[in-house]
Amino acid sequence: MPIQSTPKIWMNGKLVDWDQAQVHVLTHTLHYGTGVFEGIRAYETSHGPAVFRLTDHIVRLHNSAKIMGMEIPYSVDELIDATKATVASTGLPSCYIRPIAYYGYGEMGLNTLPCTVDVAIACWPWGAYLGPDAVEKGVRMKISSWTRHDHNTMPPAAKTVGNYVNSSLAKVEALKAGYDEAIMLAPNGLVAECTGENIFCVRNGIVLTPPLSAGALEGITQSSVITIGRDLGFDMRVDNVARSDLYIAEELFVCGTAAEISSVNSVDDRVIPCPGPMTKAIAEVYGRAVRGQEDAYKDWCELAV
Repeated sequence: MPIQSTPKIWMNGKLVDWDQAQVHVLTHTLHYGTGVFEGIRAYETSHGPAVFRLTDHIVRLHNSAKIMGMEIPYSVDELIDATKATVASTGLPSCYIRPIAYYGYGEMGLNTLPCTVDVAIACWPWGAYLGPDAVEKGVRMKISSWTRHDHNTMPPAAKTVGNYVNSSLAKVEALKAGYDEAIMLAPNGLVAECTGENIFCVRNGIVLTPPLSAGALEGITQSSVITIGRDLGFDMRVDNVARSDLYIAEELFVCGTAAEISSVNSVDDRVIPCPGPMTKAIAEVYGRAVRGQEDAYKDWCELAV
């Protein structure tokens, strides 16, 4: 989906015009993929746009940077305020938010120690990543031929720019083969995650989602889904999932900030019941929670104005 421009982007402490938010062609991260980023959403609520779990996302941005040995020159609180200001500047009732910290222009080579760290935050309208009807209709998935990173190759716990080369290869492979999305396996063959979503598999009435040890990003939407599911009385567990578990799942769904919650209707052409009752129940509560309509989760929504 083409990006729709908005009035301002926050860059290194100030709001600048969208078209003026530029970097040099020799920006370090453009060449080596060493930046860190987040994907966040602001939703329309009865009190104005609210950013869903903003603090948790900015904390994870800082944690990703720490894993990468990068020092972000702005505190968590400063980036929270900057995000809210950027959302407010758009005038949009809801939007997608992309904060990124990256090594800027001035040094070249693999040594990042002399590099400056720049930070930017952009917002724009963006619908559900896997389609607006992905809960009801479901998406077709395939197991990717590309293996998810090993922990001692690229740290999967960090939301790092370079990590997503792996995801992009898997995504395009799946699309070219006629599927909607790819599922990635860890080097040991266990299920890790999709190219941009965490995955949940229902087996024997238990809802399983792979752990960080299997190469999954510790998703903030994943965390929200686990909390909602447990509050609904479902047995939610973070545990290993095998490829064969996916083929015989009673339900299968994925979640992420961009994708929100989407049902899976097949994996490698094995049909999965879709949409499942647990998936629908969780998706319904989640849809209300992000819009500040569930009292139990109102603290997840941080007003931007």
